[in-house]
Amino acid sequence: MATQYGIKCAVNLITAHFGDLVAKVCECLLRKGPLTLQATVRFTELTSSQVKNCLLVLIQHNCVQAFTLEQSVEHGDAAKANTQYIALFDNIIHRWRFSKFLNIVSQNLDKQCVDLLEALLQHGRLTLKQMSDRAKSGQNEGDDVILDAVQEAIIKLLNAHFIERCPASEPVLTNPTKQELAARKRAAKSAKIVQEQETLEQRVVEAAAPSEALRFLLVTQTELAADGGKDEIDSSIVTPGEKRKRDALESETEYGAADEQVVLWRANFEEFIRHLRHKACIENVKTRLDDGAVTVLKAMMEATRSTEKKVKTENSVPLSLSSIYEEVIKSEEGRNITFDRVRASLIQLSCPPFVKADNESYSIDFKKIIELAQNEEAESIVLKRYGKDAYRMFRLLSNSGHLLETDKIADATFVEKKETPKILYKLWKDDYLQMEKLQVTGAKRLQQFLLWKVNKNILREHVLDEMFHAALNLSQRVAFESEQEKEMLNIPKDKLRDRLRKVALLLGSSQMKLDDAIMLFHDF
Repeated sequence: MATQYGIKCAVNLITAHFGDLVAKVCECLLRKGPLTLQATVRFTELTSSQVKNCLLVLIQHNCVQAFTLEQSVEHGDAAKANTQYIALFDNIIHRWRFSKFLNIVSQNLDKQCVDLLEALLQHGRLTLKQMSDRAKSGQNEGDDVILDAVQEAIIKLLNAHFIERCPASEPVLTNPTKQELAARKRAAKSAKIVQEQETLEQRVVEAAAPSEALRFLLVTQTELAADGGKDEIDSSIVTPGEKRKRDALESETEYGAADEQVVLWRANFEEFIRHLRHKACIENVKTRLDDGAVTVLKAMMEATRSTEKKVKTENSVPLSLSSIYEEVIKSEEGRNITFDRVRASLIQLSCPPFVKADNESYSIDFKKIIELAQNEEAESIVLKRYGKDAYRMFRLLSNSGHLLETDKIADATFVEKKETPKILYKLWKDDYLQMEKLQVTGAKRLQQFLLWKVNKNILREHVLDEMFHAALNLSQRVAFESEQEKEMLNIPKDKLRDRLRKVALLLGSSQMKLDDAIMLFHDF
């Protein structure tokens, strides 16, 4: 969901990191949608060479994806294909979160892995050779030792899914035929459901992504054995467990990408956002339930993490009580928890339904946890901006989920009937409520009633846009304070410089907290 202020935030980020010229091309793609090189040149009024260089920078840093869209010709069997470029809004916004991503790796892996990830975040995409060359510049060991160390770090990051192979440089998308479109419509109608239409950006990303067998695969002449030694790969021997890997390797060799020195690697933003989503869910539950329930929830997340196919997974796979207990006692805090205590914690987690129970199987309701957190965030905004009376009205309408008449709202929230319409009108004017007018013809006269409700989909988009607006203002203020600090370096006034540093630190902390709220509404 790229809101208007979201686009402005993305452009501001690109400007700060790559300059005005690259930002101009990026803004053009964000506002116009996918464009060919010629169209981008026309809209930006830059030279073809300038646009090409800007696109290369954006592709290098995973902010733009090239693709070919095949368009069938009505008369004849030929097909037209032209290269287009699409801006990846989410990847641009993720640039805010690089410090959070590094913190996740520092908590889970060693310094070598942190340094490697930092290099990938800084340069966007690197080959194994480029990563090894960077490591050589800071160490005195031999080439083989450094290469082995880099490969070990890559394997650790790959096992944790923190890095991945880069997507295809230019995937081919084909438009669905008339028969396929008709079949989809019939399927949707028969199922009596309304599905979200897959966006072009999602189709492009999906088409460019490497297969799961290749995505986290590092092919080397030596591989780490279970005992810490190294085993030479023998292409004539294929164990059953390696069959899928060997098939993937053969497929890759067919397309000329088996040389690990030319394979490009990048940070896997999806895995980091999944970690941050889990953390947000845990923090939200922690405010409501005790430590035992939180420990059980953590264990369930850890046990089902590998089965999550996408970040916005609504429900985890179901687990038996025994499986949950087995995972709980793996952690230090979980070893003090008894089997009965795990069962009691699951009962706690089922009301509100953070965990769903079905025939002694339990699954996490991620959607419910996130929705409750979003509701609380929106309610806190209303409380701070409009006061307690407005907060009670907004909360009533948010929880009811349907239209309520003005007088009923006043009665339920104990607000004076003269003040209620004023407060509701203010919330409606600022897009926090929806209003409908109902006219009823009575025996003597025509009566008009005002009905109010919260449309959560519209509200979330509005709140998100407001958050992006605040984030843009904060970013501009941080940039201003940084310039002020640079100008004050030559002035011997320590107190003034200290004040500027404190202001910059406070603004940076505010940025991080605001980004947590943005992720809640945009990424989770």
